Amino acid sequence: MTLAQAAALGLIQGLTEIFPISSSAHLALAPRIFGWQDQGLAYDVALHWGTLFALLACFGRDLWTLAAKERRLFWGLAIGTVPAGLSGLFLDDYVETVFRDPQVIAVPLIAFGILLAAAERWGKQESRLEGMGLTACLWIGLAQALAVVPGVSRSGVTITAALLLGLKRPDSAKFSFLLSIPIVFGAGVLKFKDLPAAELGPAFWVGMAAAGLSGYAAIRFLMRFVQNRTLYVFAGYRVAVGLAALLLP
Repeated sequence: MTLAQAAALGLIQGLTEIFPISSSAHLALAPRIFGWQDQGLAYDVALHWGTLFALLACFGRDLWTLAAKERRLFWGLAIGTVPAGLSGLFLDDYVETVFRDPQVIAVPLIAFGILLAAAERWGKQESRLEGMGLTACLWIGLAQALAVVPGVSRSGVTITAALLLGLKRPDSAKFSFLLSIPIVFGAGVLKFKDLPAAELGPAFWVGMAAAGLSGYAAIRFLMRFVQNRTLYVFAGYRVAVGLAALLLP
């Protein structure tokens, strides 16, 4: 892998992990579009560590505050993490093979894009993060468990679930990012051992740095964007990419 390819994959990861458009789908489709050798799921997860650093830079203080003062919501995050952790363990083999096929990826891209638009349209958007109960946290966690499938999008499906449960758009995005921190960390730890030592060279670190920097910029942008703008543009983009993926060999 060249440094340019590593930087491009890191940029793709950072932007698409944060925006509700599925980083795993874009990382699986990019090699087919540009004619590169598939970098493999282990490298994809390693790139997630770049966005993990971005998430911690933006929300680490919030996570610490929850642990120290808002124990109910902190435990809600813990409960919401469990389903995604279990789905990652049990579906890992399928993700490595079947779920990296463009035609398979296209279906959740389109379906969950439509669902995101529906949540934006019909979600009440009345509740705040501080009023979330443990049951709501669990439902959003169950939705996050679906994100093991490329095309679903971790941020997309959790924001969708939060909107459908009545959370305001900014609170939905913030909870989505807080909920993703332990999952991204855990996936990185589990997959790091699958990376050959030869891949832990300059390309690895360039990709991680690109993912971190682009992820940080994307978080700052999206948190401002959702204050007074809808998510329809992301829903439309998902459907368009999904339709294009159906045409790939």
